[in-house]
Amino acid sequence: MSKHTTQAGKNPANSRRFNAVFTPVLLAGSMLTLAACGGGGSDDSTPAPTTATFGLQISDAPVNDAAAVVVCFNAIELVGNGSATQKYLIGSDAVAAAPNNLCQNAQGNVIANSRGVDLLKLPGALAESLVSGATVPAGNYGQLRLVLSEGSYIQLKDGSKKALSVPSNELKLLGPTLSAGGTFSYTLEFDLRKAVVNNKAGQNYQLKPTGLRLVDTSQIGHLTGSVSETLLINNQCTVAPADKTKPVGVVYLYKGADLAPATLGDYGGTQPNLPYASAPVLFDGAASYNYQIGFIDAGTYTAAFSCNTVDDPEQADVVTFLATKTQAISANKTPVVLNF
Repeated sequence: MSKHTTQAGKNPANSRRFNAVFTPVLLAGSMLTLAACGGGGSDDSTPAPTTATFGLQISDAPVNDAAAVVVCFNAIELVGNGSATQKYLIGSDAVAAAPNNLCQNAQGNVIANSRGVDLLKLPGALAESLVSGATVPAGNYGQLRLVLSEGSYIQLKDGSKKALSVPSNELKLLGPTLSAGGTFSYTLEFDLRKAVVNNKAGQNYQLKPTGLRLVDTSQIGHLTGSVSETLLINNQCTVAPADKTKPVGVVYLYKGADLAPATLGDYGGTQPNLPYASAPVLFDGAASYNYQIGFIDAGTYTAAFSCNTVDDPEQADVVTFLATKTQAISANKTPVVLNF
């Protein structure tokens, strides 16, 4: 996860808005937004601002065998900064999102003060707000914590549900630095192909923060494109699957230009270059094979396509890259198109 700091804005506000948005990544994603902004006069007697505006989002990409990935949120916390923890409780604080009924205990009872988010329903740039309009002190926060309730789960394509656990029921991330008077927006990208792991029996799924990255929303772009059926056929890849949710391949993204295929690894690989992000290539039911990767730090990347869709984040898998291309990503809401 990388930490990004934005320069303070021109608005000398004495309040800041805290926004958080969740979107899905290779397993699933959803967007969570926490925001804060402030206002104030421009009179010379106005005290120096002591707050800023902060926004957080989550982005996704689906997992091969999952039909739903529901994460149950209970609270968002900003910790550190030499002050009390800034905590926003679902269903309790006015600035926090309302609870819903997606999160249930073993007896089927809805868990109070919980907001379930199905990350697979928030692809690309879609987002869901968890906190908005929260005023918090400016400064350097040591941690951003997503506190989870009971009830998180993965529903597989065969209809079965498996519990999705998180160590200590918290996702702990390096916190942001929020300059006084500034407006900040971040996206927390869930690359669930890397963040979700399961034991060999397939009964115990865990969500780990290793597959999350925090990006400055003002400095990100998006990537989309397609893979030609000719490339698939020529390399004996799957074409026109009956199950349109089954990937025919994967596009991986690596930091740096013109990287040699031999230096590129999968999530559990030992090669010099490991994935920054990835996305499945899916058949549209007609004639196209498409992918999309959202919330990418502006920069230059090597994109690589493979028909190998199995990628265990805890071990090296065989991944053969059939094509690579260099692509610059700029900060823009309009996705860059890169076809293979």
